[in-house]
Amino acid sequence: QVQLVESGGGLVQAGGSLRLSCAASGRSFSAYTMGWFRQAPGKEREFVATISRLGVSTNYADSVKGRFTIARDNAKNTVNLQMNSLQPEDTAVYYCAASLAAIARGDDDYTYWGQGTQVTVSS
Repeated sequence: QVQLVESGGGLVQAGGSLRLSCAASGRSFSAYTMGWFRQAPGKEREFVATISRLGVSTNYADSVKGRFTIARDNAKNTVNLQMNSLQPEDTAVYYCAASLAAIARGDDDYTYWGQGTQVTVSS
């Protein structure tokens, strides 16, 4: 089992940057594909980014490609999401998630979820 705790959310102006962190506790962090999702008010949760178990492969939603970067440190049991050029439409609660699947982009692929961290981008 894995427990996930996100941090780093906050309020930022459009064009600014934030770095989200997700700390994992439990066993075998490197056994999990890690992902970031977000949910804006009144909308369904959506995929943002994923990174493979050893950090070799990453995948991004088209809406964040080129602006967001996902990275992991298996020695520290952390996965981060660097978010640059933030826009008001990036406002959402951001969730960290863990999956035992080798490839995981959908909600159903992920077993463990953090509690979320709020990101608000003002125009």
